[in-house]
Amino acid sequence: MTDRAALEPVFVLHRRPWGNTSLIVELFSRHQGRLGAVVRGARRGRSPRAALLQPFHPLLASWSGQGDLATLGTVEAAGRGLGLAGEASLMGLYLNELTVRLTHRHDPHEALFDDYLAALAGLAETPGEAVLRRYEYRLLIHLGYAPPLTVEADTGADVQPGAEYWYHPGQGPRRIASGGPRVPGAALLALAADDLDDPDHLRALKPLMRALLAEHLGDRPLASRELFRRRPQTGEGE
Repeated sequence: MTDRAALEPVFVLHRRPWGNTSLIVELFSRHQGRLGAVVRGARRGRSPRAALLQPFHPLLASWSGQGDLATLGTVEAAGRGLGLAGEASLMGLYLNELTVRLTHRHDPHEALFDDYLAALAGLAETPGEAVLRRYEYRLLIHLGYAPPLTVEADTGADVQPGAEYWYHPGQGPRRIASGGPRVPGAALLALAADDLDDPDHLRALKPLMRALLAEHLGDRPLASRELFRRRPQTGEGE
């Protein structure tokens, strides 16, 4: 396929060396989705493009080419970086890795791009698990994997906030033990309503979202989870 764009809004999701002097970057673009691009000569001397191609910085980028990897052209800053550091930076890397692993190249997701930008802004302002759970849920919705949260899988009745459920990733919440994570009905309804202020709900939703994501991530572990495990414990995490 022939791919071309001029000064498209993008974020860098990942970058790695390629050859002796170049980089391969995974970009998330507003209008064309995720794409891979070669940045020729980016590791030769003090490359202005290499300095710009950092995670969490809004950019405008141009590219062209055929096949799975485009060739990156002009790169410009599109505003100030979001300044993620420490715990917030680790959380941002987790969101980046999820986006790389679960999206397909050249599959546009403009609404997901907006949710990604909102998640980075949330991490810059108040880093915490609410931002992670919200983005995980929105990512599953945009990719067509929306988990049922408000209807009992075994009865078809509305989920009750005072009830306890076992969540089967392939079916939904069930009152009968089914081997999935156990989640209060109130936490399921809170996620569906985007009301994620209660710490108890967030604790209950973490194993649920991990189980739901595992259905689509496969067996290869997330590198960002290893970074979380190595950090000093603060009570937050992916």
